[in-house]
Parts: sequence; structure tokens; C-alpha cells
Amino acid sequence: MKITSEAVTRVAYPILGLLLLLLLWQGYIVLFDVPQAVLPRPLAVWNATINNLPLLISEGRVTLLESVYGFLLAFFLGIPIAVAISSSRTLNLMFYPLLIATQALPKVALAPLILVWLGTGIESKLAIAWLVAFFPIVVDTATGLRSTPAEMLDLAASVRATGWQTFWKIKFPAALPFVITGSKVAITLAVIGAVIGEFISSNEGLGNLLLVANSQVNTPLAFAALLALAVLGMALYAVVAFVDIALKPWFSEVRH
Repeated sequence: MKITSEAVTRVAYPILGLLLLLLLWQGYIVLFDVPQAVLPRPLAVWNATINNLPLLISEGRVTLLESVYGFLLAFFLGIPIAVAISSSRTLNLMFYPLLIATQALPKVALAPLILVWLGTGIESKLAIAWLVAFFPIVVDTATGLRSTPAEMLDLAASVRATGWQTFWKIKFPAALPFVITGSKVAITLAVIGAVIGEFISSNEGLGNLLLVANSQVNTPLAFAALLALAVLGMALYAVVAFVDIALKPWFSEVRH
């Protein structure tokens, strides 16, 4: 397989950016003599990551499951709701403002209430992850459905396609790029939602590990947990991006 200069650039520049950030981080600590309890050196964070790798993997698995389940819940509930509000002006006028109002509420403020309603089990974490990930999927899918090219709708009308045929063969495929875009945002937000749930009440997960490390003033472990969360978010984003790449030939076929 031929490696293009563009591929090399896409790999090299993020690495250079990371190295520059680490140099600035290390330089700031050395220049201002920052104590480890405030900001650990990059090498201390790396050592804490390696030494606690089994713990990070174990706790990361919990956060991963909460994030994925919350995202899937948001996806499979959000798509039908987006179809409903994009197909009906009445439903759109009734519920779209409520969706925006729900999104404007700080999820940290809602988390204690969700905890009272659903308890301290995984259900409350799923609900918070769902609540955070739900909005971008609904909004982007509804936007995509409304953006179906008029000439394709005219073509469907000219061949007397039914409402279901128009939706399944024209509207939904045309909206899929928007669905993917919303999913990319939602999957990373689901990780944030799961961590918020773990902050409020949990004995496991990377959010709980972060709290424990902070309470013990174990700053390197806290940064290692943050690093694990970043890796988890990037991995989940990469899965959605892979689906996007796999479906791109089909997107082009539908457009033509």
C-alpha cells in the first residue's frame, strides 16, 4: 500500500503538537517550580499510567459500557423523534422548543434528581449519558431530513412513491451524513455524561477513580485517569468515523 504525503502529514502534525504541549508543560513546571500535588510532570503521569494500567483498564471498561449504552439509547430513541418532528409541523412546534430548553439545562444540576428517580445503579448513569447525547442526534437528523434535495422529492412524486418509500429510499439516505455528524458529537458527549453520573454516585468507573485520586492528593493518578478518559473518547469517536468512511461510497451513490 502506497503511503501518501497527505497521510504522513495527518499523522506527523498531531504528534508534533503533542510533543510541543509536553515540552511547554514540562517547561512551565521547571520554570515556576510547581509542586507535584498541583501539577505533576509528564513523566510522573506516564509512570502512574503504566503502574496502574490494570486498574485503568478495569475502571475504563465500566465507563465504556455506560457511554456506549447511553449513546445507543440516545441513537435509537433520537432517530424516531427526529423523524416525527421533521415530518409534522405540529409536533415540531410542540416539542422542538422543549428539546432546546432541555439542552439548556445544566446536566450536573439534573444528575442528583436522576439519582433519586433511578437509584445508584447503572440506570442513572445511562440516563445522564442519554440526556447529554440525545440532543445532537435529534437536531442533526431532523436537519438532514429537512435538507433532502427538492429534485429527488419531485422524482419520488412523479413515480407516485408512497410516503414510506420516499422516506426509506430518499429522505433517510440523504440525511445519513447528518446522522453521522450528530453521532460523532454524541458519542464523545456520552462519555462526559457517564463521568458526570459517576461523579454524583458510583463506586466504580474512571470518574470515580478521578475523585478517589483527588481525595488522596494523588495528582499523577488523577491525570492518568484523565488520559484514559481522553483515549476512551478518541477510540469511540474513531469507531463512528470508521462507520462514516465505510458508508461514504453509499452516500455518493444515493446522491447520484
